[in-house]
Amino acid sequence: MVKGLSRRVVVVRFPDAKVFEQAIFLIRDDAPYTGVSADDVLREAVRVADNYVAPRRRRRVFLTPVTATVWAMGGAAVTGLAWFISALFG
Repeated sequence: MVKGLSRRVVVVRFPDAKVFEQAIFLIRDDAPYTGVSADDVLREAVRVADNYVAPRRRRRVFLTPVTATVWAMGGAAVTGLAWFISALFG
């Protein structure tokens, strides 16, 4: 039994979620004294819950034909330079 404990909570419900029904956030005791409004608290709770349920996916970086060509030419140049130096001093 917990005695003398009072906490404020925000409950975010997921109407179409398959696994979770709701998320419960415990509000810090010092939050009302930091100038945070009730709308800010609710907005932050929804943002965190959305990020947890559907995390951001990493953006895949695709090489364009121009950048792929530049990297290939740079690699060929470095390989040719290494071969030249090893043939010259080897």
